[in-house]
Amino acid sequence: MAGNSNFDEILSTTLKNYIPKLTDNIFSARPLFYALTNGQTIRRISGGSNIVVPIIYGTNSTAASYSGTDTIAITAQTGISAAEYDWKQYAVTVTISGIEEAKNNGEAQIIDLLEGKIFQAQETVIENMNTMFWADGTGNSSKDWIGLDLIVGKPNTSLGGIDPTGSGNSWWKSTETDQAAVLALKSMANVYNTVSVGNDQPTIIITTQAAYESYEALLTSNIRYTDTDVADAGFQNLMFKGAPTTFDGGCTAGEMMFLNTKYLQLVAHSDVWFKPTPFVRPTNQDAVFSQLLSYGNLTCSNRARQGYLFGITNG
Repeated sequence: MAGNSNFDEILSTTLKNYIPKLTDNIFSARPLFYALTNGQTIRRISGGSNIVVPIIYGTNSTAASYSGTDTIAITAQTGISAAEYDWKQYAVTVTISGIEEAKNNGEAQIIDLLEGKIFQAQETVIENMNTMFWADGTGNSSKDWIGLDLIVGKPNTSLGGIDPTGSGNSWWKSTETDQAAVLALKSMANVYNTVSVGNDQPTIIITTQAAYESYEALLTSNIRYTDTDVADAGFQNLMFKGAPTTFDGGCTAGEMMFLNTKYLQLVAHSDVWFKPTPFVRPTNQDAVFSQLLSYGNLTCSNRARQGYLFGITNG
């Protein structure tokens, strides 16, 4: 081969070394990504025909006080189930044409060229994934990953194989409230309180820029607190009760999501998560390419702890 005989090796080594930075850049780029991957909300598993998420929806009826030699109940318990999610796939291709290879023959030039291609792929993935995680998973002939529009925005639609409209399944519903007017603190408080149980409360509130500005206008100028962790991640935010409130361009107009990320997990396959394939040279193209492959899905283990306002006319 003309030019640098180590071209493919340099590409493969550079791409492999760049993957951790690539994933960090992607999942710190948007408030929703940050919420889904910060702390313990991303989980890596090695396989299985489906992604199985255990769910507790009932209490144990044997728990009770007793005295002396009273009989202690040993009744078999229900109230434990599981949601099953399909594995979904995602890919982005990094392609370098023959003429680009010829123009970037030195090792430093090769690395610069590849980093430019990776940056292009990274920005595309950020935009596309952010759109996907705000949607309902039906995009691209239902090949898209599950998003918040299904988990939170469609409380009466089946999720994880569980039909919330079935007998006894009302526990598998998110809370939806139609604001049908300008944003009001009372409505925000109602959704927040409804999806809270004791100290189990929303961990982040995400809305549109317009609704965020409406919320900001409702606050007294000298009482505007922010969450330092979210601010340090680069996102504007204001606190509502105990949750940082911020905005994301992917949120549907007029909506405000109250998310408890304790029960939202982005599941990643431990062996295939932005995994690069070797660079190959097609027989019918003057180019080399590598694909970055990911297997996973967005899952929920408790829809009842999620809620949203919609119909915000100034949002």
